[in-house]
Amino acid sequence: MKIAFINPPFFPKYSREQRSPAVTKSGTYYYPMWLSYAAGYAEQQGYEIKLWDETTTCSTNEEILQKIKDYGPGLAVISTSTPSIYNDIQFAEDLKKLLNNIFILLVGVHVSALPEETLLINDSIDAVAIGEYEKTAVKIAEYIQGKHRIEEIVSIAYKNHGSVTINDKKDLISNLDEIPWVSRTYNKYLNYKNYFYSGNLYPLVVFLTSRGCPCKCSFCVYPQVFTGHRVRYRSTEDVVNEMEYVVKTFSPLGEIMFEDDTLTIDKERIMELCEKIIKKRINITWSCNARVQLDLETMKIMKRSGCRSLLVGFESGSQDVLDSMRKGNHLRDYEKFMKDTRTAGLLVNAAFLVGCPGETKETMQNTLDLAKRLNPDVAQFFPIMIYPGTKMYEDYNNKGYLNAKNYREWLNKDGLHNCVVDLPGMKANELVEFCDYCRRKYYLRPNYIFKKGVQALFSPREGIRTFKAAKTFAKHLFKGTDLKEKTSSWLFPDEDT
Repeated sequence: MKIAFINPPFFPKYSREQRSPAVTKSGTYYYPMWLSYAAGYAEQQGYEIKLWDETTTCSTNEEILQKIKDYGPGLAVISTSTPSIYNDIQFAEDLKKLLNNIFILLVGVHVSALPEETLLINDSIDAVAIGEYEKTAVKIAEYIQGKHRIEEIVSIAYKNHGSVTINDKKDLISNLDEIPWVSRTYNKYLNYKNYFYSGNLYPLVVFLTSRGCPCKCSFCVYPQVFTGHRVRYRSTEDVVNEMEYVVKTFSPLGEIMFEDDTLTIDKERIMELCEKIIKKRINITWSCNARVQLDLETMKIMKRSGCRSLLVGFESGSQDVLDSMRKGNHLRDYEKFMKDTRTAGLLVNAAFLVGCPGETKETMQNTLDLAKRLNPDVAQFFPIMIYPGTKMYEDYNNKGYLNAKNYREWLNKDGLHNCVVDLPGMKANELVEFCDYCRRKYYLRPNYIFKKGVQALFSPREGIRTFKAAKTFAKHLFKGTDLKEKTSSWLFPDEDT
């Protein structure tokens, strides 16, 4: 039996699987990692598969639909996201018209959060997977082959005589070593040079060493909806073996990005992983997501094993706002963390967020001041983007803060983020424009520009990364430069750069 795994056309370079799906101002474009994991697992179980990532191409719906028709699968696994959900369902409907007997399974964070709503949008959808779906897709394939009943498949929702049935949720996969290396699937079905992360050295390969996150940030969708709060680990031996495979297979290669929610959550494990990387002499740069609780001792061994950069969510310059989003961070730790990263020789890609509960004009300015004071290598500024299934979405929806009439409004006409939250005293457009202002105030500082020039001089690889990101970012950085005419004057206090 043939299975098609499809990331359908939408905006070019649209990342369905990033935490806030959109076309990015920096040119970042994510791998379809979860779709690739599922494709590799199905292939391991003996199924013939194809994996199409059609947001990397200029293919039209008609072109990819014809390719799928010619392939003739019995099951189509279609990736979805909140902003693209109507597009994704329309694609599924068009596919169903071409292949009447094909089984359509929708997957992803959005359908995991809203399975019943999704199924009621259109009759062409046969089922949706809830949460991680490697084993779910295989169980559906077995059902199509008559090996068991659909009622026996856990963590799915499906139509049942006009109504929706949601089966019991499964325990998430504990033994992650049984999942095939996603890098092998990339190598077989994707062009790794199509993917770019602005904070990482190009080209890169992305994979996981763990799943789940114990932290309870109220805005973060993956742990709440998809992977859960119980952390499950691959063996460190399996991880370093995949690293060796990546280094041998992908050339040239800038670095490996570990996409775990927080790779550094378990100090003993991260030190064990680093020691094995050093012992096996795996000569590759790598980066990861981390939190400010990381200590200097761990940073130093991470650096020795090849770590280059940490992606860290600082989020806010207000302790009250941090507490309101259940971040679990303390402002008092931020300065020491940054000092330790510089001592260890690690770069920091910092994320800042405005529009969370308790946000005021003053706290937003505090966040910009914090970013400039910390002075990370990369600073990302986002208006709050909330998604179904999260605690913050539920709270804001109940309070009437959502201004969107449908999910298309999560993006603007160019596919960029479009904030859909109006807070008391602050409209969504002001949050977006303040983030644009923050980027200008941060990146156009003479001392920052000088620092990046020196960095490029002594590290050409960093210079290439910066130039590649800047080519895309610059058109947004300088777009509509006279924002004072568009927004309230409080957004632009007189200050020195």
